[in-house]
Amino acid sequence: MDDKITIIEGPPPTFEEVGDGWAIGLNESPYIYTTRVTRLRTFNGPALVERCHRAWNTQGNMYLHFRDPLGLEDRAPILAIRNVDTPEGQVLMMWVRLKPEETETEPKFDDDESAGA
Repeated sequence: MDDKITIIEGPPPTFEEVGDGWAIGLNESPYIYTTRVTRLRTFNGPALVERCHRAWNTQGNMYLHFRDPLGLEDRAPILAIRNVDTPEGQVLMMWVRLKPEETETEPKFDDDESAGA
Protein backbone atom coordinates (compact mmCIF):
# COMPACT_ATOMS: atom_id res chain seq x y z
CA MET A 1 0.00 0.00 0.00
CA ASP A 2 1.19 3.50 -0.77
CA ASP A 3 2.11 5.33 2.43
CA LYS A 4 2.81 8.77 1.00
CA ILE A 5 1.33 11.78 -0.71
CA THR A 6 3.88 13.44 -2.97
CA ILE A 7 3.88 17.04 -4.16
CA ILE A 8 5.03 16.73 -7.77
CA GLU A 9 4.91 20.33 -8.96
CA GLY A 10 4.83 23.83 -7.63
CA PRO A 11 6.72 25.57 -4.85
CA PRO A 12 7.56 23.92 -1.52
CA PRO A 13 4.64 23.86 0.91
CA THR A 14 4.33 26.53 3.55
CA PHE A 15 3.74 25.30 7.08
CA GLU A 16 1.75 27.53 9.41
CA GLU A 17 1.57 27.43 13.19
CA VAL A 18 -1.37 25.56 14.62
CA GLY A 19 -3.66 27.66 16.80
CA ASP A 20 -6.48 25.13 17.19
CA GLY A 21 -6.76 23.54 20.62
CA TRP A 22 -7.58 20.08 19.26
CA ALA A 23 -4.63 20.12 16.82
CA ILE A 24 -2.14 20.97 19.57
CA GLY A 25 -3.14 17.66 21.17
CA LEU A 26 -1.75 15.86 18.11
CA ASN A 27 1.73 16.79 19.33
CA GLU A 28 1.63 14.55 22.40
CA SER A 29 4.85 12.61 22.22
CA PRO A 30 7.92 11.87 24.31
CA TYR A 31 9.91 13.83 21.72
CA ILE A 32 9.85 17.52 20.89
CA TYR A 33 8.14 18.19 17.57
CA THR A 34 5.99 20.97 16.21
CA THR A 35 2.59 20.49 14.61
CA ARG A 36 2.02 22.60 11.51
CA VAL A 37 -0.77 22.89 8.97
CA THR A 38 -0.34 23.26 5.22
CA ARG A 39 -2.89 23.84 2.48
CA LEU A 40 -2.45 22.14 -0.91
CA ARG A 41 -4.53 22.33 -4.06
CA THR A 42 -5.57 18.98 -5.49
CA PHE A 43 -7.78 17.44 -8.14
CA ASN A 44 -9.09 14.52 -6.06
CA GLY A 45 -9.11 15.44 -2.38
CA PRO A 46 -11.66 12.85 -1.17
CA ALA A 47 -9.56 10.00 -2.65
CA LEU A 48 -6.43 11.27 -0.88
CA VAL A 49 -8.29 11.58 2.41
CA GLU A 50 -9.57 8.01 1.98
CA ARG A 51 -6.04 6.80 1.20
CA CYS A 52 -4.81 8.37 4.46
CA HIS A 53 -7.60 6.71 6.43
CA ARG A 54 -6.80 3.30 4.90
CA ALA A 55 -3.08 3.72 5.65
CA TRP A 56 -3.72 4.75 9.25
CA ASN A 57 -6.00 1.74 9.77
CA THR A 58 -3.59 -0.79 8.25
CA GLN A 59 -0.01 0.53 8.38
CA GLY A 60 -0.24 3.27 10.97
CA ASN A 61 1.72 5.95 9.10
CA MET A 62 1.17 8.29 6.18
CA TYR A 63 3.75 10.81 4.96
CA LEU A 64 3.82 14.02 2.95
CA HIS A 65 6.79 13.96 0.55
CA PHE A 66 7.97 17.33 -0.73
CA ARG A 67 11.02 19.33 -1.72
CA ASP A 68 12.31 21.84 0.79
CA PRO A 69 13.31 25.42 -0.21
CA LEU A 70 16.81 24.14 -1.12
CA GLY A 71 15.33 21.52 -3.45
CA LEU A 72 16.18 18.55 -1.24
CA GLU A 73 13.64 15.79 -0.68
CA ASP A 74 11.97 15.80 2.71
CA ARG A 75 9.01 14.10 4.34
CA ALA A 76 6.74 14.71 7.29
CA PRO A 77 4.24 12.40 9.00
CA ILE A 78 0.63 13.39 8.31
CA LEU A 79 -1.34 13.55 11.56
CA ALA A 80 -4.71 14.69 10.20
CA ILE A 81 -6.17 15.61 6.82
CA ARG A 82 -9.30 17.36 5.57
CA ASN A 83 -10.63 18.13 2.09
CA VAL A 84 -12.25 21.54 1.56
CA ASP A 85 -14.18 22.56 -1.55
CA THR A 86 -13.49 26.17 -2.56
CA PRO A 87 -14.59 28.23 -5.58
CA GLU A 88 -11.05 27.73 -6.99
CA GLY A 89 -11.15 23.93 -6.53
CA GLN A 90 -10.36 21.35 -3.89
CA VAL A 91 -7.86 22.13 -1.14
CA LEU A 92 -6.32 19.63 1.25
CA MET A 93 -5.58 20.82 4.75
CA MET A 94 -2.86 18.64 6.26
CA TRP A 95 -1.62 18.72 9.82
CA VAL A 96 1.93 17.38 9.89
CA ARG A 97 4.61 16.81 12.51
CA LEU A 98 7.90 18.61 11.89
CA LYS A 99 11.14 18.65 13.79
CA PRO A 100 11.53 22.04 15.44
CA GLU A 101 13.75 24.42 13.57
CA GLU A 102 17.16 24.79 15.09
CA THR A 103 17.55 28.28 16.42
CA GLU A 104 20.81 30.07 16.74
CA THR A 105 21.57 31.35 20.19
CA GLU A 106 24.08 34.01 20.99
CA PRO A 107 26.60 33.21 23.69
CA LYS A 108 26.14 35.06 26.97
CA PHE A 109 29.14 36.76 28.49
CA ASP A 110 29.36 38.18 31.98
CA ASP A 111 29.95 41.87 31.48
CA ASP A 112 30.09 42.52 35.18
CA GLU A 113 33.31 44.51 35.54
CA SER A 114 33.24 44.26 39.32
CA ALA A 115 33.57 40.46 39.18
CA GLY A 116 37.08 40.67 37.80
CA ALA A 117 38.30 43.48 40.08
